[in-house]
Formats: sequence, C-alpha cells, structure tokens
Amino acid sequence: MTEFFDDLETRSADRRAAEQLDALNAQLQRAADLPGYGAEISGPLGDLAGLAALPVLRKGALLDAQKPGAPLGGFAGPAAGFDHVFQSPGPIYEPGNATRDWWRFGRFVHAVGIGRGDIVQNCFSYHMTPAGLMFENAARAVGAAVFPAGTGQTELQVRAARDLGTTAYAGTPDYLATILEAAEAEGADLQITKAAVSGGALFPAMRAAYEARGITCLQCYGTADLGHVAYESPAMEGMIIDEGVIVEILRPGTGDPVPEGDVGEIVVTTLNPDYPLIRFATGDMSKILPGESPCGRTNMRIAGWMGRADQTTKIKGMFVRPEQVADLGKRLPEAGRIRIEATRQGSSDHMIVNIETELCEPERYESAVVEVLKLRGEVKLVPPGSLPNDGKVIDDTRDYG
Repeated sequence: MTEFFDDLETRSADRRAAEQLDALNAQLQRAADLPGYGAEISGPLGDLAGLAALPVLRKGALLDAQKPGAPLGGFAGPAAGFDHVFQSPGPIYEPGNATRDWWRFGRFVHAVGIGRGDIVQNCFSYHMTPAGLMFENAARAVGAAVFPAGTGQTELQVRAARDLGTTAYAGTPDYLATILEAAEAEGADLQITKAAVSGGALFPAMRAAYEARGITCLQCYGTADLGHVAYESPAMEGMIIDEGVIVEILRPGTGDPVPEGDVGEIVVTTLNPDYPLIRFATGDMSKILPGESPCGRTNMRIAGWMGRADQTTKIKGMFVRPEQVADLGKRLPEAGRIRIEATRQGSSDHMIVNIETELCEPERYESAVVEVLKLRGEVKLVPPGSLPNDGKVIDDTRDYG
C-alpha cells in the first residue's frame, strides 16, 4: 500500500482547485504589494483559468531588476530577511529559508522511499547555488540523516559511503555511476539502494543499470528560483506536479495555454508566501499527460523535459523569435500549427514557413510572412495535424559542419 507524504497528494480535483485558488489569490495580493510586480498583478481571480490574463514573468526580467543593494529585485522582501541567499549563473540571486521543506523537495524524496533510518549522501553542490541545501532541507523533512558530500573528490565519496553505510544518493544522474564504478574498482561494498536525481538526463539505460544493482532511481524537475516543480513516483508514468505550485503549458512566445497534450513552455506560479513568483517562465518545454498516476497521486502530470522554448534563431542576419511566429498565427486564424525552418540553399540561408491549412494558395500568406517576420521565405502549406507536436515553432536544420 502506498504511503503518501501528506493528504494533499490525493485531493479530489475540486478540492485542489478550490484550495489552490484561495492560496493563489492570497499570493497575488502579496505580489501586488511588492515593487517588482506593482500594478501588473491584480486580483482576486474567480478561477484558476484567470491566470492566463496575467503577464508572464521571464528570468531576464528578474535579472534586469536585481541591483547592488537590492539583489532580489523587488520580487521578495529584503535579502537580510532570509536564511540564505544564493547566486546562480547570470549572476542572478535567489532566496532560501531553513524552515521545514521550504523548497518542497521532501515530497519527491519521500516518493523515492527515503525516510528515517536512511543516510543520504548529498552530492549536489553546496557552493553558491541552492541545490545542495534544497536536498538537505528535503532529507530533513522526511527524517533522514545527511552527509553533505557536495561534488567531486570521488575517492573520498566512496570511502564516506562505505564507512557511513550510506543508503541513499542525491545528485546528478551520472555522478552516481562514477561513484559506483570507483567503488567497484576498489572492492568497496556500498549499501546505496535509493537515488533521488535531478540536474541532468536520466537515460533509460542508466536507470536500468542502477536497477540491476538493486538501486531505485527516480528523478524530479525543479529550478533554483521555483524549487520543486514535478517528480516521478514509483509508477514512473510521467512527472506529477508538486502540490505547492500551479503549472501551465503555454505556446512558446505567448501567454496562451495550449490544449492538453500539446507541447509548450512550462510556466509555474508558486504558492510559497516568502517568494511569490507569478507565471514564471522556465524556458523548458513539456506537455500535460491525461488522467492520473497509477500510484494514487491525483495531481496533473507532465511528460518531463522536452526541449527548450527559447528557439530564437538568426536567419539572413535577422532574428526570428517565437513571439513573431505566435503573432503570425493570430493573423492567420484559419491556420493550425506554424513552424519556421531555417535551412541552407548553397551558401545562403533559406527560410521555409510551414503552415497547417486546408487551403492550397501559399501566395495569400506571403505578405503576412514578410510583414511579421521581416523576411521573405518559402511558404509551404501542409495538411492539418502533419507538423510534429514537439513544441518547436522555429527549427534550425542548418549544417555548419
């Protein structure tokens, strides 16, 4: 019988929607009182769908707002009011607190099976960025002990895992293999049977290799700004959305939700009162899966990471952006998906504008293409439903080799 982290994981859809709406409206009020948002945020909303009317917050806006002396850019209270402040590449600063499960990764490590009696070898970095403390905070939330190993020094990692009797690993998917191979070379017998991984690709062959060693390995998705967003359960059918966030899948370059099953950009609203992030665009793509997980958790699921949403490409010396493709789609209401393809003709760039439509007159679209994209290109009409459902609106197929 599955043991859940809390009863939020098995809420009915109606209860979840009502409780998240209350939390969202409280969060909107907090955000409206912060100088980073100001008049851009309004509420209360009548339902969760009302989020679609609010602006999307991109990481670049956070970076632009952060100044010396005001490192959080007005999107949270003063930095001195937090237990931690981190610096991620950019540089961009994020806050953190040491309160119970502040980043919400406890739900994920619980799903892995980590709890009291476990010793977690935490191989995420503790240096400047928050990943190390995120997983330490999670281990504490489930009652596990932590060895704060950080990254590198593989020989010492092996010795510590052997001497401590480490039972669980937290870190990137591939570094666990490095530790296991080094242990095997030394003849060290390790007791690791559980692995909570993130920050890199967990390939099926890698997971199977861990399973062959008796290690249950599950992965999650999160960011330095948002904390935990989605996680695998033992059912391993997609990633279940964390109970402390609201996730939308938007058409790249827009604020518009896509239909269920279509690939788009992951946009997240956190319900953490300490750090309100409203419609924060991750730049990553995924899609919503139908139904519920067989494990009994009832929240929405996504398919996992499916590429990057920022597909801005330079063609003939001009940038073509996803926002422009979205604008072109609005001007062509009878069209389905639109996909720009950057190719080469001889030594020159060539742009193909693929448009799903039942019409067969490409010339009727040529003026709109030039007006919106500021470039002339080949307009190719294709049958509805024939373009790939992979979230790409700009595909650079040029070979520079």
